[in-house]
Amino acid sequence: MKRIQVVPSWSFRDSGGNQLNPQLFSLLGAIHETGKLTAATSQIGISYRHGWNLLNTWAAFFGLPLVDMQKGKGATLSALGEKLLWAEQRVLARLEPQLDSLASELNLEIHRALEGVSPLLRLHASYGYAVALLPEFSGDIQLDLQYKSAEEALASLNRGVCDVAGFHVPVNGRAGGMSDALYDTYNRHLKPRGHKIIKFITRQQGLMVKPGNPQQISGLKDLLRKEVKFINRQKDSGTRALLDELLRREGINSKKITGFADEEFTHSAVAAFVAAGMADVGMGVKAAASQFGLDFIPLSSEHYLLVCHNKTLKQEAMLRLLKSIRGEAFQQAVIKLPGYSPDCCGEVVSVDSIFTG
Repeated sequence: MKRIQVVPSWSFRDSGGNQLNPQLFSLLGAIHETGKLTAATSQIGISYRHGWNLLNTWAAFFGLPLVDMQKGKGATLSALGEKLLWAEQRVLARLEPQLDSLASELNLEIHRALEGVSPLLRLHASYGYAVALLPEFSGDIQLDLQYKSAEEALASLNRGVCDVAGFHVPVNGRAGGMSDALYDTYNRHLKPRGHKIIKFITRQQGLMVKPGNPQQISGLKDLLRKEVKFINRQKDSGTRALLDELLRREGINSKKITGFADEEFTHSAVAAFVAAGMADVGMGVKAAASQFGLDFIPLSSEHYLLVCHNKTLKQEAMLRLLKSIRGEAFQQAVIKLPGYSPDCCGEVVSVDSIFTG
């Protein structure tokens, strides 16, 4: 069944009420990628003349050129052009979970209005690249996917607000980087007798740095160098909890890390922040680093898991979801994500097993 996506469209107006074409962002992105205006206009499906006029119109709007053109050397973004492009990327990355959740709600209402509605499964989950694939592979169920922090998702499960919750833990459990605080949180929400864990994927977490790693960062201790600026994740994220524990184990005082108090809310937003040159390094998954052309320094691997009540495993919607994630098509899509692996995807295990590995 067709699914609706929510895609933002930017609108710029000056003091006189003049509005300009948001197609500029696509053109800037293509110029950044190809280094040529001819190739960029061809890539986004517009004429060279239209692309040239678009750049001139926007340059007049902002009062500065967006692209530097040199005969025989192609086209490069000006400082303003780069700032505009990366600003858009950061905003998109920040909004991505909310937009996907809104799209899920919209699709749910559409499906409810149609005859022969398929089974409903409500999934609250920590945002991630693999879980974001699920709507594409859930055509025979109504998947109401809402992004929450891991603790919020687990609390929703216990309140009966959702059927399945998604969260992540370090590989090897407490020995692999799970803090006492995170252990206590999960132990409080997860019930060995009432819940079952479904293995989903394994992913790499690490430091994302500028291409070529100009600051020569090799590990967490390099974050203490004064010239190195860091961008962090928000306090209720699993990535932040993992980072805090890794810092504690290495005896690193986070207060001495420049930028530690600056936060973004997704892996891709952190990557966009680094790619824009606003920070030297950030913490996130390898897939985010690859998306933004960054280098990646692995620090830890973690399991992304799903959890549900025992009775939910017998429901038709859950059976169909399990069939989907156990299938080759879904697992091949996961393999294409850098740093992701569908290890034992769809295998049902006990709650106790996640704390030991």
